[in-house]
Amino acid sequence: MHQDSQSPAPSITTLAELRASGHEHRSVKAEIRQNLLAMLRSGQDPFPGIVGFGQTVLPHLERALIAGHDIILLGERGQGKTRLIRTLAGLLDEWTPVVAGCEINDHPYTPACARCRRLAAELGDDLPVTWRHASERYGEKLATPDTSVGDLIGDIDPVKVAEGRTLGDPETIHFGLVPRTNRGIFSLNELPDLAERIQVSLLNVLEERDIGIRGYALRLPLDVLLVASANPEDYTNRGRIITPLKDRFGAEIRTHYPLSLSDELTLIAQEADIRTDAQLPDHLVEVIARFTRGVRESPVVDARSGVSARFAIAAAESAAASAVRRSALAAAAHGTTGGTAGGVAGEPPVARVCDLPAIVSTLRGKVEFEVSEEGREDEILVAMLRRAIADTFRSRLGSVDLSGLLAKFEDGGTVESGELVPATDLLQRIGDVPGLARIMSRLGMDGGESFGQAAAAVEFALEGLYLMRRLSKDSADGTSVYRT
Repeated sequence: MHQDSQSPAPSITTLAELRASGHEHRSVKAEIRQNLLAMLRSGQDPFPGIVGFGQTVLPHLERALIAGHDIILLGERGQGKTRLIRTLAGLLDEWTPVVAGCEINDHPYTPACARCRRLAAELGDDLPVTWRHASERYGEKLATPDTSVGDLIGDIDPVKVAEGRTLGDPETIHFGLVPRTNRGIFSLNELPDLAERIQVSLLNVLEERDIGIRGYALRLPLDVLLVASANPEDYTNRGRIITPLKDRFGAEIRTHYPLSLSDELTLIAQEADIRTDAQLPDHLVEVIARFTRGVRESPVVDARSGVSARFAIAAAESAAASAVRRSALAAAAHGTTGGTAGGVAGEPPVARVCDLPAIVSTLRGKVEFEVSEEGREDEILVAMLRRAIADTFRSRLGSVDLSGLLAKFEDGGTVESGELVPATDLLQRIGDVPGLARIMSRLGMDGGESFGQAAAAVEFALEGLYLMRRLSKDSADGTSVYRT
């Protein structure tokens, strides 16, 4: 079975050596079935990196693979369909023997193409054998309207004909992507985008497991697991899967967005590319996760389009990038070259709550609103972001005594902050904060001498207090104790 670290290929080079080794030929579906069952029995994760599907999607997928079914994954954009499909290559044997030089990976025991059958008859036990790694046995194609039958199945190769072979010679065929993935897994993404007349060419692949190319009386038995993905919206907006093709897939499995906040947090932490020169505190990741879920569940957002997991990932990366930008500008203002965001030398920039509003305009294009909300998109997203900040504040600091922090503003004083205000400047404006260590602890920060973390904690506490007052209309004069 395929392992994370690649081991050397076996040294067997001929059919005779392969037979002597005791090698047994298995079909791809039998291979996947046996390897999947072995992983389940040993407690291994067959689908590493897949978040939130453990009790919903994966049991259906496991049953389909054990049954030997071809599969359609059906779900909105950004639900991890392609990511899930790519993990299937990990269920293949790490190395498998093929006839050396075969375009369609024929097994030495059962050569299928005309070339390999001819070589097997000529060479017998001296038939040359080579080995293919599991990573080379996975093929993928994004279905587009201009995809042809030749791309998927194959066509006549004019170069081979020009070399003197006759059109009736089956060795003049140039094989398409599907037969080239013979004895492997082939993924067809966004299947409804494939023209209906092209979908017809897959009917025999799924049922009779063979292909026909132009006028050839050719039966080429294929050993392949076919997996497709589709977005339900595509059925009406761009195309559809023809009924005979849908009928030939053994399983249709629905995917979904993360069902819980914890899954959303895990997904962001796993997928967001936060560079080592910045820190994104846990409480801001939670704000982004709550914001994403709020947008996804909002009645003013088109649920058919969905809100991709890329929305949260891009938000997290943008917030961290904002902190790095602040650091660079602060360094320029102070005439230094270090990236400190106003902190101490060597301290990485820390994202703060003031970095979040800027992500609204950059993320707006990822959300499809109902037509009735046209023109109010930014306003709606800003309101949802504030609600996410307030909910995170209530979750993280709702039970913490912040009276010492509030006391600093009893006389109507204000402290201005913003995405360009360095951490040290913000802390100097606020002064000593009673209970700061407890606030940072509740926000999951290690504290220490980090000016950036301290500023992020204090700013979040102040923003949360302001929003809670605003949302509950407790402010007596309608003014805020904190302005961003």
